[in-house]
Amino acid sequence: MEESTTSLIKIAVVGPESTGKSTMAQYLAQQLDTICVPEYARYYCQDLNNQYTVQDEVNMYYGQIALEDSLIPLAKQNLLICDTTILTVKIWTDHLFGSTPAVVTDAIKSRQYDLYLLMDIDLPWEDDPLRDFPNEREHFLKIWKKELANLGAQVALVSGLGEERMKNGLESVTRFLDTKKIRNT
Repeated sequence: MEESTTSLIKIAVVGPESTGKSTMAQYLAQQLDTICVPEYARYYCQDLNNQYTVQDEVNMYYGQIALEDSLIPLAKQNLLICDTTILTVKIWTDHLFGSTPAVVTDAIKSRQYDLYLLMDIDLPWEDDPLRDFPNEREHFLKIWKKELANLGAQVALVSGLGEERMKNGLESVTRFLDTKKIRNT
């Protein structure tokens, strides 16, 4: 049977802290006339005062999945833009606690995204009460590259400042979508 052209395409915007992930995800959703799944952890962590536990990370995992799954029916153009994925939970949990519970690592393998936009660290750091590691963005960028490579993920690194960054992100997604259309015809 021929692959359906109506399959949902999921684009994930990921990367280290303060790299414009949320701004990019919202911009892409607006430009591509679809919905953006926000980062659940931003809501969850508002009252934690950076005192995270492994259980908090697992709760964020469940919350991100529930939020994403609940918004899929609202996706237009067969396209869903995700401001992060549960891979973020693994990266943070490994960093903070040395390992990640199997419930998270097992799910990462089964939750597929068609394209990951990895946001580069070329933006200046912006303070935010929910950000923790201003001097470790290079370290986390390397971790993201390694984790995405381990998944065999299709990745586009997005760099640039201001409008150039937005344009670069949109061009990466558009190029990918054009390729998908060619393969599905």
